Amino acid sequence: MERGQIELRGVEVHNLKHIDLDLPRGKLIVFCGASGSGKTSLALDTLYAEGQRRFIESFSTYTRQFLQRLEKPAAERIDGIPAAIAVTRDEGSKSNRTTIGSVTETIDYLRLLMARIGRLTCPSCGQPIERESPQEAAAVISELPAGAKLLIVAPLALTPEQAAAGPQQLLTEMRERGFARAIVDGQTLQLDQPATWPKQSAGTIRLVIDRLVAGQSAPRRVVDSLETAFKQAQGHCEVWWQADDANSFTRSSITEQLDQQAWRVWSFVSELRCPRCQVTYPQPEPRHFSFNNALGACPTCEGFGNLVDLDFELIVPDPSKSIREGAIAPWNTPAYEHELQELLALSSDYQIPIDVPFGELLPKHVELIREGVPERNFGGLKGFFAWLEKRKYKMHLRVYLNRWRSTRDCPSCHGARLNPLALAWKINGLNLAELSALRLDAAQRLFQDLPLTPRDRQVSRTMLEQVRGRLQFLVKVGLGYLSLDRTLRTLSSGESQRVALTSALGSSLVNMLYVLDEPSVGLHPRDVEPLVQAIRALQQRGNTVVVVEHEEAMIRAGDWIVEIGPGAGELGGRVTFQGTLPELLNAQGSTTGDFMAGRRGVSRPAQRRAPRGSLRLLGARGNNLKNLKVDFPLGVLCLVTGVSGAGKSTLVQDTLYGALCRRKKKDCDKPLPYDDVIGDGQIDDVVLVDQSPIGRSPRSNPVTYIKAFDEIRKVFAETVEARTHNYTAGHFSFNVDGGRCDACQGEGYIQVEMQFLADVFMKCTQCHGTRYRREILAVTYRGRNIADVLDMTVREAFSFFRGQAKVQGKLKQLIDVGLDYLRLGQPANTLSAGESQRLKLAAHLSEATRSRTLFLLDEPTTGLHFADIVQLLDCFDALLAIGHSLIVVEHNLQLMRSADYIIDVGPGAADEGGTIVVQGTPEEVAAHPDSITGQYLKEALEAVETAIAEATAAEANTNE
Repeated sequence: MERGQIELRGVEVHNLKHIDLDLPRGKLIVFCGASGSGKTSLALDTLYAEGQRRFIESFSTYTRQFLQRLEKPAAERIDGIPAAIAVTRDEGSKSNRTTIGSVTETIDYLRLLMARIGRLTCPSCGQPIERESPQEAAAVISELPAGAKLLIVAPLALTPEQAAAGPQQLLTEMRERGFARAIVDGQTLQLDQPATWPKQSAGTIRLVIDRLVAGQSAPRRVVDSLETAFKQAQGHCEVWWQADDANSFTRSSITEQLDQQAWRVWSFVSELRCPRCQVTYPQPEPRHFSFNNALGACPTCEGFGNLVDLDFELIVPDPSKSIREGAIAPWNTPAYEHELQELLALSSDYQIPIDVPFGELLPKHVELIREGVPERNFGGLKGFFAWLEKRKYKMHLRVYLNRWRSTRDCPSCHGARLNPLALAWKINGLNLAELSALRLDAAQRLFQDLPLTPRDRQVSRTMLEQVRGRLQFLVKVGLGYLSLDRTLRTLSSGESQRVALTSALGSSLVNMLYVLDEPSVGLHPRDVEPLVQAIRALQQRGNTVVVVEHEEAMIRAGDWIVEIGPGAGELGGRVTFQGTLPELLNAQGSTTGDFMAGRRGVSRPAQRRAPRGSLRLLGARGNNLKNLKVDFPLGVLCLVTGVSGAGKSTLVQDTLYGALCRRKKKDCDKPLPYDDVIGDGQIDDVVLVDQSPIGRSPRSNPVTYIKAFDEIRKVFAETVEARTHNYTAGHFSFNVDGGRCDACQGEGYIQVEMQFLADVFMKCTQCHGTRYRREILAVTYRGRNIADVLDMTVREAFSFFRGQAKVQGKLKQLIDVGLDYLRLGQPANTLSAGESQRLKLAAHLSEATRSRTLFLLDEPTTGLHFADIVQLLDCFDALLAIGHSLIVVEHNLQLMRSADYIIDVGPGAADEGGTIVVQGTPEEVAAHPDSITGQYLKEALEAVETAIAEATAAEANTNE
């Protein structure tokens, strides 16, 4: 084996066809190719799995049981592979406690920083509270002139019991500890002469720790003596000194008499005590600043920052309705209609209008409905929901109760998550919650120029380096508009992956294999270049970086490019190209090379479609939107573009979708604030196709998701043999009892627990992996049983079920979105991101062909190759041709070129965005001087014109 390369031989993971491949180590390697061709199988399921598996195998058997288990890839041999780290687009945590700060570990360093250099203000009176360390006290002592006498003293306050008994007992204890002198009532006592001790003392006993001469004592001795004094006096220390010019020091001092001589006294306190409130606070620790710890969390919301409570807007969704018309939504169901009848019965006695709009009721009437009428045994809304609360151990009641709840900020911490004491600690005038709420780019500037004392600078050097490095990377990859307290569940998949990449880069590891799964997802073209630079820095540190990517700028940045193809699924799994970028651009037969070189995909629409109407959204002001009025055209391919964080998803998903669902009486999350939506009568339905996963269970597959399996099972149930044995469609399901294998419960394999070793999965010996009982497999349709059908590709099944219109109609949707290569029984959790997106679109296509539907799509090009995007555009054309409308949130330039209409949100991210920069055709957007999207779109349109001109010239030369 040649040193400096990774050798793969005979790799057959998933659809890979016995691949032999050599990859150079220490380089940036890009895997490209059609969606579903096998890129992820090679990068994650082979390279990462083997690198991680070998690393874990180096641990003890006991340790390995706590670590993630990865199967050994199906390969003849893999040599030269280093330990591996993967950064994927797996779904992030759903917990509100998981934030950007916690995932990148930045908040951990901030907690440590707050505990070390934070300044405390009293939560009660706002008085600054200073604490002094032995080192700081030693620095004050060093200002004394050389030759000055000084005593380091520990003041010991007597308890009432000790004061009554006299000082002898305490002095005896100090002598037994090895101390020689004490100061009592202005006199120096020798502790080895008990006869000279006073019987009573009215004041504090001061233990002399050390006697020194300024300028003649070693610094280490001074600090040690001060530490001993603080320890003996429980955080208090005094320095008695004599000098000629006592007024030349800035620190205030008092005068005390000792043995008939005047001494100046400095007092130092290492404990945190408010002089005004006389309250002592504990020494700070990192856990005191964690909302996941009881010591730091707000006691009201327990560190969540919000409370779940009843939402009157959900309970009365349409205030224009009267009580009799059903304005109170929870009482419209048959199960709880009696509550409404009780209200109607007592309305006349309490003068509650039941035939006027609910929004016009007087406050006293609303109060009666809310609080109830106890004397009439009517509990009102409050009593009704209290009754449900007592019975929420029942699943259906718990779900029903949650329909009428929403979150609101905690009234105690106002969303800060921490208790008052934790919020009283500040760095540069900001507490931890305020630091976490800063935009990342603002936080980076703050910590870059943080004013610190020499002592704080020395203590915080390592922590500040870690905080600055992580903030710098987050800003560099285009996330400067986010904040550290942003929860991970609210991020897009692309943002989540870049956040995960930050923690990988923060480890400072070298000689590693990093596998990145489409890190540019969700990035505007402006933000791709900084990401490329960050990944390049990771490679230049001495690591091998493998990137699975479709973004052209990322492919062009690769040192070594590998294309997997030529098609997807069974049509892929081969290495169609490997080499450098110039070789790729000139390669014959490379689909990626053809698109990047301009030999394919350079056509332009002959004519942009004209809108057949529009939707108008008024007063959109959620998150960073600035009270927008937006007209969305209907009947065309409309793209909503803008830099990451500009407000695109807020506008389309969080506002427009919710507003339309309310008009169409569909259940959805509460929309962000807006005034009105006009023109919804021009559509019959609205459908959101977002990036949420379609299923995690291997029992879910493409045909179950689009409901085609129901029709297939009916076909088998109608066969003569099935009817002879009284088999129903349910017998041909592997998810319920009746026809599935009893041994493996329809899984096809049996899991064998091996205690400290990895669990072993064995093919079921009863059904041999088919999932069904033998008698069910004996039922055939055209010579194939149900297990054979599940092993067919979509294209094969479409031909096989000729004459079965319902089955073919469902499968046709998969073919239309380019998923004809999938096997019907392929588990949904093995699909790539691009395949999952198109599968969801196919499911909606099969249901929405009979009405005018508005489709809202969130970056449908995620995980799609150039060729796949062409097929996606064909699918969009088919939708538009039958009267549907499309509004797509997108960054992809290939899709922008083909759009009919573009709404560009911006101009920047977060507070710098939230406005409409320009809207119109792609050419109009490209011509706008203030549009960042327009700048890149202009280059893309010019590249198309150039490629068309060159192709025309070449064709003319050929004809001549």
